[in-house]
Amino acid sequence: MNLPSEFIQTIKNTFGADGEAWLKTLPDLIADASRRWGLTDIQPVPNLSYNFVASALRLRSLSLSPLTRACGTGAGTAEVILKLGVPNRELTSEIGALRLYNGRGACCLLDADPEKGMLLLERLQPGEMLSELEDDEQATHIAANVMCQLWRPVPEKANDFIQLKDWFDGFKRLQRLYNGETGPLPKRLVEIAESLSRELLVENEDKTLLHGDFHHYNVLESARGWLVIDPKGVVGPKGYEVGPLLINPFGRFLSGSNPKVQTEKRIAILSERLGMERQRIRDWAFCHAVLSAWWSLEDKEDWEYAVRCGKIFLAI
Repeated sequence: MNLPSEFIQTIKNTFGADGEAWLKTLPDLIADASRRWGLTDIQPVPNLSYNFVASALRLRSLSLSPLTRACGTGAGTAEVILKLGVPNRELTSEIGALRLYNGRGACCLLDADPEKGMLLLERLQPGEMLSELEDDEQATHIAANVMCQLWRPVPEKANDFIQLKDWFDGFKRLQRLYNGETGPLPKRLVEIAESLSRELLVENEDKTLLHGDFHHYNVLESARGWLVIDPKGVVGPKGYEVGPLLINPFGRFLSGSNPKVQTEKRIAILSERLGMERQRIRDWAFCHAVLSAWWSLEDKEDWEYAVRCGKIFLAI
Protein backbone atom coordinates (compact mmCIF):
# COMPACT_ATOMS: atom_id res chain seq x y z
CA MET A 1 0.00 0.00 0.00
CA ASN A 2 1.37 3.38 -1.01
CA LEU A 3 0.66 5.78 1.85
CA PRO A 4 1.63 9.49 1.72
CA SER A 5 4.99 10.08 3.37
CA GLU A 6 3.51 12.98 5.37
CA PHE A 7 0.87 10.65 6.82
CA ILE A 8 3.46 8.04 7.75
CA GLN A 9 5.63 10.64 9.46
CA THR A 10 2.67 12.12 11.35
CA ILE A 11 1.71 8.70 12.70
CA LYS A 12 5.29 7.98 13.77
CA ASN A 13 5.75 11.41 15.37
CA THR A 14 2.42 11.25 17.20
CA PHE A 15 2.31 7.64 18.36
CA GLY A 16 5.96 6.58 18.38
CA ALA A 17 6.57 2.83 18.46
CA ASP A 18 2.83 2.13 18.63
CA GLY A 19 2.38 4.12 15.44
CA GLU A 20 5.13 2.25 13.61
CA ALA A 21 3.63 -1.09 14.64
CA TRP A 22 0.18 0.06 13.57
CA LEU A 23 1.42 1.12 10.12
CA LYS A 24 2.77 -2.39 9.58
CA THR A 25 -0.58 -3.94 10.45
CA LEU A 26 -2.69 -1.42 8.51
CA PRO A 27 -3.11 -3.62 5.38
CA ASP A 28 -4.36 -6.45 7.62
CA LEU A 29 -6.74 -4.09 9.42
CA ILE A 30 -8.19 -2.91 6.11
CA ALA A 31 -8.64 -6.53 5.01
CA ASP A 32 -10.29 -7.36 8.34
CA ALA A 33 -12.71 -4.42 8.01
CA SER A 34 -13.49 -5.40 4.42
CA ARG A 35 -14.42 -8.95 5.43
CA ARG A 36 -16.30 -7.91 8.56
CA TRP A 37 -18.40 -5.21 6.94
CA GLY A 38 -18.51 -6.36 3.32
CA LEU A 39 -16.55 -3.42 1.93
CA THR A 40 -15.13 -2.92 -1.56
CA ASP A 41 -13.64 -0.04 -3.56
CA ILE A 42 -11.80 1.39 -0.54
CA GLN A 43 -10.40 4.79 -1.56
CA PRO A 44 -8.31 6.79 0.96
CA VAL A 45 -9.20 10.46 1.26
CA PRO A 46 -6.51 12.78 -0.11
CA ASN A 47 -5.77 14.59 3.18
CA LEU A 48 -4.86 11.77 5.58
CA SER A 49 -3.60 13.09 8.90
CA TYR A 50 -3.88 11.20 12.21
CA ASN A 51 -6.08 8.33 11.00
CA PHE A 52 -6.58 6.24 7.89
CA VAL A 53 -9.88 7.43 6.42
CA ALA A 54 -11.39 6.07 3.21
CA SER A 55 -14.65 5.99 1.30
CA ALA A 56 -15.97 2.54 0.50
CA LEU A 57 -18.90 0.61 -0.91
CA ARG A 58 -20.78 -1.73 1.36
CA LEU A 59 -22.01 -4.58 -0.81
CA ARG A 60 -23.94 -6.60 1.75
CA SER A 61 -26.38 -5.60 4.47
CA LEU A 62 -25.26 -5.11 8.03
CA SER A 63 -27.38 -6.56 10.79
CA LEU A 64 -29.64 -3.65 11.67
CA SER A 65 -29.23 -2.33 15.19
CA PRO A 66 -31.35 0.33 16.92
CA LEU A 67 -28.53 2.80 16.15
CA THR A 68 -28.48 2.19 12.39
CA ARG A 69 -32.27 2.35 12.21
CA ALA A 70 -32.29 5.66 14.09
CA CYS A 71 -29.81 7.05 11.57
CA GLY A 72 -31.96 6.00 8.65
CA THR A 73 -29.32 3.66 7.28
CA GLY A 74 -29.21 -0.01 6.54
CA ALA A 75 -29.43 -2.29 3.55
CA GLY A 76 -30.09 0.51 1.10
CA THR A 77 -27.00 2.52 2.03
CA ALA A 78 -24.06 1.62 -0.20
CA GLU A 79 -21.56 4.42 0.47
CA VAL A 80 -19.77 4.49 3.82
CA ILE A 81 -16.64 5.83 5.46
CA LEU A 82 -14.01 3.54 6.97
CA LYS A 83 -11.86 5.08 9.70
CA LEU A 84 -8.90 3.24 11.22
CA GLY A 85 -6.60 4.63 13.86
CA VAL A 86 -3.99 3.70 16.41
CA PRO A 87 -6.09 2.61 19.42
CA ASN A 88 -5.94 5.45 21.94
CA ARG A 89 -8.04 7.44 24.35
CA GLU A 90 -9.20 9.97 21.75
CA LEU A 91 -10.46 7.27 19.40
CA THR A 92 -12.32 5.53 22.22
CA SER A 93 -13.82 8.86 23.27
CA GLU A 94 -14.92 9.55 19.69
CA ILE A 95 -16.70 6.21 19.49
CA GLY A 96 -18.44 6.88 22.81
CA ALA A 97 -19.55 10.33 21.66
CA LEU A 98 -20.94 9.08 18.36
CA ARG A 99 -22.87 6.36 20.15
CA LEU A 100 -24.37 8.90 22.53
CA TYR A 101 -25.22 11.32 19.69
CA ASN A 102 -27.07 8.46 17.95
CA GLY A 103 -27.06 10.38 14.66
CA ARG A 104 -28.55 13.57 16.12
CA GLY A 105 -26.39 16.44 14.93
CA ALA A 106 -23.63 14.05 13.90
CA CYS A 107 -22.78 11.45 11.30
CA CYS A 108 -23.94 7.94 12.23
CA LEU A 109 -21.65 5.37 13.73
CA LEU A 110 -22.71 2.15 11.98
CA ASP A 111 -20.32 -0.14 13.81
CA ALA A 112 -17.01 0.01 15.67
CA ASP A 113 -14.27 -2.06 17.29
CA PRO A 114 -12.57 0.19 19.88
CA GLU A 115 -9.87 -2.36 20.69
CA LYS A 116 -8.75 -2.44 17.06
CA GLY A 117 -9.41 1.27 16.43
CA MET A 118 -11.95 0.56 13.67
CA LEU A 119 -15.03 2.66 12.84
CA LEU A 120 -17.63 2.30 10.10
CA LEU A 121 -19.42 5.60 9.51
CA GLU A 122 -22.24 7.09 7.50
CA ARG A 123 -20.94 8.98 4.47
CA LEU A 124 -22.41 12.47 4.41
CA GLN A 125 -23.58 13.66 1.01
CA PRO A 126 -23.09 16.14 -0.61
CA GLY A 127 -20.49 16.61 2.13
CA GLU A 128 -19.70 20.29 1.56
CA MET A 129 -17.93 21.80 4.54
CA LEU A 130 -19.21 24.80 6.46
CA SER A 131 -15.99 26.56 5.40
CA GLU A 132 -17.32 26.67 1.84
CA LEU A 133 -20.14 29.06 2.74
CA GLU A 134 -19.24 32.62 1.76
CA ASP A 135 -21.69 34.20 4.22
CA ASP A 136 -19.89 34.05 7.57
CA GLU A 137 -22.93 35.12 9.56
CA GLN A 138 -24.99 32.35 8.00
CA ALA A 139 -22.23 29.87 8.80
CA THR A 140 -22.17 31.04 12.43
CA HIS A 141 -25.93 30.59 12.77
CA ILE A 142 -25.64 27.06 11.34
CA ALA A 143 -22.80 26.27 13.73
CA ALA A 144 -24.84 27.43 16.74
CA ASN A 145 -27.78 25.30 15.65
CA VAL A 146 -25.63 22.17 15.35
CA MET A 147 -23.99 22.81 18.73
CA CYS A 148 -27.40 22.91 20.39
CA GLN A 149 -28.29 19.57 18.80
CA LEU A 150 -25.11 17.95 20.08
CA TRP A 151 -24.93 19.08 23.68
CA ARG A 152 -26.33 16.68 26.25
CA PRO A 153 -25.62 15.63 29.83
CA VAL A 154 -23.03 12.92 30.31
CA PRO A 155 -24.26 9.61 31.76
CA GLU A 156 -23.03 9.16 35.34
CA LYS A 157 -21.13 5.94 34.65
CA ALA A 158 -19.55 7.12 31.39
CA ASN A 159 -15.79 6.96 31.86
CA ASP A 160 -14.69 6.87 28.24
CA PHE A 161 -14.67 10.60 27.61
CA ILE A 162 -11.81 13.10 27.70
CA GLN A 163 -11.96 15.67 30.49
CA LEU A 164 -11.46 19.26 29.34
CA LYS A 165 -9.44 20.10 32.44
CA ASP A 166 -6.84 17.53 31.34
CA TRP A 167 -6.33 19.47 28.10
CA PHE A 168 -5.65 22.67 29.99
CA ASP A 169 -3.06 20.89 32.09
CA GLY A 170 -1.02 21.29 28.91
CA PHE A 171 0.14 24.65 30.25
CA LYS A 172 1.99 22.74 32.97
CA ARG A 173 3.82 20.71 30.30
CA LEU A 174 4.77 23.94 28.57
CA GLN A 175 6.33 25.37 31.72
CA ARG A 176 8.12 22.13 32.59
CA LEU A 177 9.63 22.09 29.12
CA TYR A 178 10.95 25.65 29.48
CA ASN A 179 11.93 25.53 33.18
CA GLY A 180 9.02 27.62 34.38
CA GLU A 181 8.99 29.92 31.35
CA THR A 182 6.84 29.82 28.21
CA GLY A 183 9.43 29.49 25.45
CA PRO A 184 8.52 31.41 22.29
CA LEU A 185 4.91 31.91 23.43
CA PRO A 186 4.20 35.36 24.90
CA LYS A 187 4.41 34.93 28.68
CA ARG A 188 1.64 37.44 29.39
CA LEU A 189 -0.83 35.61 27.14
CA VAL A 190 -0.03 32.24 28.70
CA GLU A 191 -0.39 33.59 32.23
CA ILE A 192 -3.75 35.20 31.47
CA ALA A 193 -5.02 32.06 29.70
CA GLU A 194 -3.88 29.79 32.53
CA SER A 195 -5.54 31.92 35.19
CA LEU A 196 -8.71 32.52 33.20
CA SER A 197 -9.13 28.88 32.23
CA ARG A 198 -8.97 27.83 35.90
CA GLU A 199 -11.90 30.15 36.61
CA LEU A 200 -13.89 28.99 33.58
CA LEU A 201 -13.39 25.30 34.31
CA VAL A 202 -15.12 25.56 37.68
CA GLU A 203 -18.29 27.07 36.23
CA ASN A 204 -21.30 25.80 38.14
CA GLU A 205 -23.12 23.82 35.46
CA ASP A 206 -23.88 20.21 34.62
CA LYS A 207 -21.17 18.28 32.85
CA THR A 208 -21.80 18.45 29.12
CA LEU A 209 -20.54 16.24 26.31
CA LEU A 210 -18.84 18.53 23.79
CA HIS A 211 -17.56 17.86 20.30
CA GLY A 212 -14.24 19.35 21.38
CA ASP A 213 -12.98 20.23 17.91
CA PHE A 214 -15.98 22.06 16.52
CA HIS A 215 -14.93 24.10 13.48
CA HIS A 216 -15.84 24.79 9.87
CA TYR A 217 -14.04 21.73 8.45
CA ASN A 218 -15.83 19.32 10.80
CA VAL A 219 -19.37 20.47 9.95
CA LEU A 220 -20.69 18.98 6.71
CA GLU A 221 -23.89 19.33 4.73
CA SER A 222 -25.94 16.18 4.27
CA ALA A 223 -29.40 15.00 3.29
CA ARG A 224 -30.21 15.06 7.02
CA GLY A 225 -29.00 18.64 7.45
CA TRP A 226 -25.69 20.02 8.71
CA LEU A 227 -23.87 17.41 10.80
CA VAL A 228 -20.51 17.05 12.52
CA ILE A 229 -17.77 14.51 11.97
CA ASP A 230 -14.71 13.61 14.08
CA PRO A 231 -15.93 14.50 17.59
CA LYS A 232 -13.29 14.33 20.32
CA GLY A 233 -15.89 13.55 22.99
CA VAL A 234 -14.87 16.03 25.68
CA VAL A 235 -16.60 16.67 29.00
CA GLY A 236 -16.63 20.25 30.23
CA PRO A 237 -18.44 23.60 30.21
CA LYS A 238 -20.34 24.39 27.01
CA GLY A 239 -18.46 27.63 26.45
CA TYR A 240 -15.30 25.85 25.33
CA GLU A 241 -17.05 24.68 22.15
CA VAL A 242 -16.86 28.15 20.61
CA GLY A 243 -13.06 28.29 20.80
CA PRO A 244 -12.13 26.12 17.80
CA LEU A 245 -14.92 27.74 15.76
CA LEU A 246 -13.68 31.29 16.35
CA ILE A 247 -10.10 30.67 15.13
CA ASN A 248 -11.38 29.06 11.93
CA PRO A 249 -11.44 28.61 8.99
CA PHE A 250 -7.77 28.08 9.79
CA GLY A 251 -5.52 30.54 7.99
CA ARG A 252 -8.33 32.19 6.07
CA PHE A 253 -9.86 33.78 9.16
CA LEU A 254 -6.88 36.06 9.76
CA SER A 255 -6.61 37.00 6.10
CA GLY A 256 -10.00 38.73 6.17
CA SER A 257 -10.36 42.48 6.01
CA ASN A 258 -11.01 42.92 9.74
CA PRO A 259 -10.83 39.75 11.90
CA LYS A 260 -11.65 41.72 15.08
CA VAL A 261 -14.94 43.06 13.68
CA GLN A 262 -15.73 39.61 12.25
CA THR A 263 -15.15 38.06 15.67
CA GLU A 264 -17.39 40.63 17.36
CA LYS A 265 -20.20 39.77 14.91
CA ARG A 266 -19.69 36.07 15.51
CA ILE A 267 -19.75 36.51 19.28
CA ALA A 268 -22.98 38.52 19.06
CA ILE A 269 -24.66 35.73 17.07
CA LEU A 270 -23.38 32.98 19.35
CA SER A 271 -24.40 34.88 22.46
CA GLU A 272 -27.96 35.23 21.22
CA ARG A 273 -28.29 31.69 19.86
CA LEU A 274 -26.54 29.87 22.73
CA GLY A 275 -27.71 32.05 25.61
CA MET A 276 -24.16 32.83 26.76
CA GLU A 277 -22.69 36.14 27.85
CA ARG A 278 -20.45 37.72 25.22
CA GLN A 279 -17.59 38.08 27.68
CA ARG A 280 -17.73 34.40 28.50
CA ILE A 281 -17.57 33.47 24.80
CA ARG A 282 -14.61 35.79 24.29
CA ASP A 283 -12.81 34.37 27.31
CA TRP A 284 -13.19 30.78 26.16
CA ALA A 285 -12.06 31.70 22.65
CA PHE A 286 -8.95 33.38 24.03
CA CYS A 287 -8.08 30.44 26.31
CA HIS A 288 -8.51 27.97 23.47
CA ALA A 289 -6.36 30.06 21.13
CA VAL A 290 -3.45 30.10 23.58
CA LEU A 291 -3.85 26.39 24.32
CA SER A 292 -3.92 25.72 20.58
CA ALA A 293 -0.69 27.68 20.19
CA TRP A 294 0.96 25.41 22.77
CA TRP A 295 -0.32 22.28 21.01
CA SER A 296 1.08 23.58 17.71
CA LEU A 297 4.43 24.36 19.33
CA GLU A 298 4.45 20.89 20.91
CA ASP A 299 3.75 19.30 17.51
CA LYS A 300 6.35 21.50 15.76
CA GLU A 301 3.68 23.25 13.71
CA ASP A 302 2.76 26.90 13.13
CA TRP A 303 1.95 28.29 16.58
CA GLU A 304 2.04 31.97 15.62
CA TYR A 305 -1.38 31.83 13.92
CA ALA A 306 -3.14 30.88 17.17
CA VAL A 307 -1.19 33.53 19.11
CA ARG A 308 -2.38 36.20 16.67
CA CYS A 309 -5.95 34.98 17.17
CA GLY A 310 -5.49 35.13 20.93
CA LYS A 311 -4.29 38.74 20.76
CA ILE A 312 -7.35 39.70 18.71
CA PHE A 313 -9.72 38.04 21.19
CA LEU A 314 -7.99 39.67 24.15
CA ALA A 315 -8.51 43.10 22.56
CA ILE A 316 -12.29 42.63 22.33
